[in-house]
Amino acid sequence: MYRYKIFFFTCGLVMAVSEIWKQWCLTFLLGQGHYNWWHFPFQLCSIPMYICLMFPWIHSEKLQKIMLVFLMDYGLLGGIFAFFDTSGMHYSYFPLTIHSFTWHILLIILGLAAGFSQLSEYSLRGYFHGTLLYLACCLIATGFNVALHSLGNINLFYISPYLPMNQKVFRDIADYTGDPAGIFLYILASVAGAFCFHLLWRTMSADRQT
Repeated sequence: MYRYKIFFFTCGLVMAVSEIWKQWCLTFLLGQGHYNWWHFPFQLCSIPMYICLMFPWIHSEKLQKIMLVFLMDYGLLGGIFAFFDTSGMHYSYFPLTIHSFTWHILLIILGLAAGFSQLSEYSLRGYFHGTLLYLACCLIATGFNVALHSLGNINLFYISPYLPMNQKVFRDIADYTGDPAGIFLYILASVAGAFCFHLLWRTMSADRQT
């Protein structure tokens, strides 16, 4: 596990430094000194950075497994599906576009590393714990969305109750069902997608042990 901790922590440091650079560019290079809360770094695809930074200080094997489950299920999900709609990954400042694409490729690498590590929890209980972490992040994101909405268009996890659903497919659903139902279905689809990844990891883990 020690080598994986070093790997994940190193990735976390690289991501953190690049995120600070990104926020500086968005605020001072593109925003003329005004912070755009839309870019506040607490999206699904931001969480792996925080998880990776925590690895050296988490000594509980159970918590480490939960973190690995999140990376291999939800982090991998976010990394892959970002490429199905790259509209939010393009910036007027081209280096930020490169950063965005590189970031999501790294999420895929982190997810694969966690899944193939054989150190994660591949049982359904492991998926349940990883999903609790995801839902906790959704709850925190909602708290930020509610508390900070007066400062600007903050839309963490794309589930703000004050802004229309803007995710591909789900925005069309929300047009018919309303945003609360659209948000619920979006979260449900994320949970279902992560479950599919977890089943795949579980199958591959069982095959490697036979």
